[in-house]
Amino acid sequence: MVPTKAITEHVPVQINEIIEQTHEANEIGITIAHLHARNLDETPAYSIKVYQKIFKGIRKHYPGLVLCGTTSGRTHPKFEHRSQVIELQPDMCSLTLSSLNFYSQAPVNNPNIIQQLALKMKEYGVVPKLECFDLGIINYGKYLISKGIIVGPFYWNILLNNIAGIQSNLSQIGAAVDSLPSKQYVSLAGLGKDQLKINTIAIASNLGVRIGLEDNIWYNEARTKQATNFDLLKRIHLLLDIFEKKYMPSKEFGQLGFYNRPKV
Repeated sequence: MVPTKAITEHVPVQINEIIEQTHEANEIGITIAHLHARNLDETPAYSIKVYQKIFKGIRKHYPGLVLCGTTSGRTHPKFEHRSQVIELQPDMCSLTLSSLNFYSQAPVNNPNIIQQLALKMKEYGVVPKLECFDLGIINYGKYLISKGIIVGPFYWNILLNNIAGIQSNLSQIGAAVDSLPSKQYVSLAGLGKDQLKINTIAIASNLGVRIGLEDNIWYNEARTKQATNFDLLKRIHLLLDIFEKKYMPSKEFGQLGFYNRPKV
């Protein structure tokens, strides 16, 4: 939601760029495509019309790819705006489970909005991708599950190294992962310079791996080479080979309960 062409030329912002980069990533091998739409001026978009064009462009060639839209309120906090994408019935949508602080911004997610989004996802058959930055956020997600506001299958994305959240050391990572039921799906996302470190820990631990320019625009820690989504993805496949692991194809993941039908 933050990088623009002025920050890095590699970030896809126009509809055709987002579609094409998703196609190329799928050819390399991905499980989920987490998508953010943009307006013509590169600002984050919430319009159902923009997302529909993106989803249709991807589905035309890859109908089996699990698609995840965003309901982030960082730029558009109103429920009526951030929930529009749910009506397109993608397979998944992100659901941030609390307000939090970034370095210079404070996205607000009040309990009423979170629950409205979760219930709308439930109504439209969309699986929430549970975005968690600290242990309290995980606890609130478990509370919503206990109340039946969120129903399975459950996919938790733990984001590490935010200034006001879980840091990328083993004790904090372990505490977060150990707080979740063993039969639920968990991925790790490393923000900034620790992206590669967290990628490696996730693969070695048989957890999901999230990569992308949303979390880090640099390929190396010295920040001398800007990343592309493809470079980051290819590096993940090299790590998979090193650890003698295989990624889960999108079709297999979808059949575990993460597909939503009918498609747009």
